[in-house]
Amino acid sequence: MDDLNTALAISASGMKAQSGRIRIVAENLANANSTAGAPGLDPYRRQVPVFASYLDRDADANMVRMSRVELDPSAFSLKFDPSHPAANVEGYVQLPNVNPLIEMMDLREAQRSYEANLGALDQVRSMAAATLRILE
Repeated sequence: MDDLNTALAISASGMKAQSGRIRIVAENLANANSTAGAPGLDPYRRQVPVFASYLDRDADANMVRMSRVELDPSAFSLKFDPSHPAANVEGYVQLPNVNPLIEMMDLREAQRSYEANLGALDQVRSMAAATLRILE
């Protein structure tokens, strides 16, 4: 049963990491059009989750977690819109460095990883139930 508990813990850590990733992607998508409020200020900058493995001493297994969130250093794009409140003297507005297509691909990948961990968790639960039925 100890191995089954370890397998449950590993799947749960993967699910937690992927749910954090989904949250970050959702924030990026929600702010894909968030420009600055005044000239000279930066618009929304894309966030990128960073994962790390760690040793869970209780489960004696390597787990995964979202260790931090970094800002994407890629450049902002410019759009000519002299009427915008954040337009510079040339009439250009900086747009966020969020590409909705990339975010949707990341979201789909995170969803599939979450579902894979959920499937593994369900399999472990089924094995535990079968083991208990055998022991009865």
